[in-house]
Amino acid sequence: MTWQDDAGRDLVRSFGERMALFVRGEGSYLWDADGRRYLDFLAGIAVDSLGHAHPAFVEAISTQAATLAHVSNYFATPPQLALAATLKRLAGTGESGRVYFGNSGAEANEAAFKLARLHGAKSREAGADRPRILALKDAFHGRTMGTLALTGKPWMQEPFLPMTPGVEFIDSTVEALEAAIDDRVAALFVEPVKGEAGVVDLPEGYLEAAREITERHGALLVIDEIQTGAGRTGEWFAFQHAGITPDAITVAKGIGGGFPIGALITFGEASELFYPGTHGSTFGGNALGTAVAEAVLGEIERADLVRNAAERGEQLRAAILGIDSELIGGCRGRGLLVGVALRHPVAKAVVSAAQEHGLVINAPNDETIRLVPPLTIGDIEIDEFIALFTAAVRTVEDALLLEAPTEVRA
Repeated sequence: MTWQDDAGRDLVRSFGERMALFVRGEGSYLWDADGRRYLDFLAGIAVDSLGHAHPAFVEAISTQAATLAHVSNYFATPPQLALAATLKRLAGTGESGRVYFGNSGAEANEAAFKLARLHGAKSREAGADRPRILALKDAFHGRTMGTLALTGKPWMQEPFLPMTPGVEFIDSTVEALEAAIDDRVAALFVEPVKGEAGVVDLPEGYLEAAREITERHGALLVIDEIQTGAGRTGEWFAFQHAGITPDAITVAKGIGGGFPIGALITFGEASELFYPGTHGSTFGGNALGTAVAEAVLGEIERADLVRNAAERGEQLRAAILGIDSELIGGCRGRGLLVGVALRHPVAKAVVSAAQEHGLVINAPNDETIRLVPPLTIGDIEIDEFIALFTAAVRTVEDALLLEAPTEVRA
């Protein structure tokens, strides 16, 4: 029996076949059960902000676990209060902001969905009906039944129909915003960069227009920063590139550096919508998770990793575009959220070849490679990545040339 046999027998099949059995990590590297080292440019899908086994992460877990892990939300703990204050400061909510803690990005978006419904209920009390919630086509907000209803991917929804009602999907254009938003809209949900769609940027000026139009019609603007937050795009949160103030953002992934935690952060009047009994979580905001996230964010700030993400992202994209390849069609994204566009639908083959060469990357669709390395990377990791990625691309190009040379050279 192999570990693949164990995984196939004991684990649910919703994730498909596991690609490797990793047993150890350090910095930007992983080791499998056979002792082989891999350069990790996936970082748990934008989760491991500090890489693997960072001293700040390890120390926070060890210290807090030996002190207090969990007491329930009937009580407060110092790490919970400290992290809430830090998130408010980094997001720029001002004194009026509030934080709700959950355990994942999906839970953060579930809380945001409820926030939108509460805004609609408050509007009805004032004589204005707001039954509509808008989200973008091809966006991704989670896999729970509530967040799946916000996810603009019909193929993902189809096995679980009917969805939670009230959500409508629109194109990612300012024109579509103008046409769709009226005084019956409770909220607009937006990913500032569509990560699961292939690291697709919104049009220039989109967030500014979304803020102006939603404000004009009294709708909430909710920005999903689960993949783009914690400094990944070269700002603490991607909405800050646009210089706007949303009504709420959702965060997870990178804020915990590998520990499961998510949060809804509210701004202004939206901070008063929740009241006792309207939402809750047994484990959300526990002392252990919040202590770790506070340490991770503190290290990102201390080491100036937000700036590093901005600078290394430019360096990485330039290096990729410098690869002499017929397969690479361009680069997208911001900071260290990078999408490599391929001219042919062979992304999964590139991912497989990369793993054979000792590189961990990801393919969110057939024509895109997603790169979300630790925020700590520098020249050494980027140079090694380019060497390994080039080798993987060459492997796939050679296979394509053997099968259909005219198609690849077209």
